Amino acid sequence: MTTIRISTFNVENLDETPPGAHPSLAERIVLMKPQIKRLKADIALFQEVHGQERPGQPRALLALQDLITDTNLAGSTLVSTKSSDNAVYDVRNLVVATQLPIIAHQQLRNDLVDKPTYRRLTAIPPDPNPIEIGVERPILHVQISLDGRPLHVINVHLKSKIPTDIPGQMLDTYTWRAADAWAEGSFISSMKRMSQALEVRRLVDQILTADADAWIVVGGDFNATPDEIPVLAIRGAVEDTGNGDLSNRILVPIEHSLPAPSRYTLYHQGHGQMLDHMLVTRNLLAHYRGSEIHNEVLHDESAAFGTDRKYPESDHAPVVATFEFE
Repeated sequence: MTTIRISTFNVENLDETPPGAHPSLAERIVLMKPQIKRLKADIALFQEVHGQERPGQPRALLALQDLITDTNLAGSTLVSTKSSDNAVYDVRNLVVATQLPIIAHQQLRNDLVDKPTYRRLTAIPPDPNPIEIGVERPILHVQISLDGRPLHVINVHLKSKIPTDIPGQMLDTYTWRAADAWAEGSFISSMKRMSQALEVRRLVDQILTADADAWIVVGGDFNATPDEIPVLAIRGAVEDTGNGDLSNRILVPIEHSLPAPSRYTLYHQGHGQMLDHMLVTRNLLAHYRGSEIHNEVLHDESAAFGTDRKYPESDHAPVVATFEFE
């Protein structure tokens, strides 16, 4: 019997810091390394991992490597999203860390979903023509070998609900000129979030068309609660499609096996929200043994946002699922 633990964790802008800045990377690692050790993850999905540069070397995941040193993930293969120059992105990389064999990997950004075009209503000056609304972050698909059988791991970080800037409508970083501009910025962000969700769902269907018995795990920061459309779109529940013939293609949220009061990964204005999810094909339920959400030390991220104060810990809680394979 082989036990596999899979985790997802938004580490919130993990990066090196300038001298004298607080919290420093070292201060963050002191508090976050025990979180990594507690995961005991064989496969770890990370979001918001920044890249660092050294003279004469390509940008690399040096801060993450420091974080996982002296944990069971030390020495893992790190599969990351990458820019066109084959270096990791400067900010907000998706990373899958594992010591299990990697079969293949790819990243997708508007590869299975064309960029929609839209003429902004409140732009100053007005858009002369519709513009393309592309997504900023790819999704990361990694195939991992479990005793010779592929496990498809899809790491996601969907667009946040923060409104997309509209030209001429921002008085400063947080102040909008007009309410309808704020509403339009929110609308554009929702378009991006749904483009990503649709691309994930199309990738899942593509995998299942090629292999109806494929094992698939989709995890990450969805920036959406379980009842919101981006999560529902990726799940493909029969209640939504109305088609029982698609029951073998649904994705199941592992959080459903936890008591409702403990289902939250972010704390906002005194209320817990479940924004980080792990969805699995129903054939993995035969191997599923339980879940954990490590949310005991979450701070209220709305307070930090309101004062622009940074805390050493991430404002997201890790999610872990345990599976057993014969």
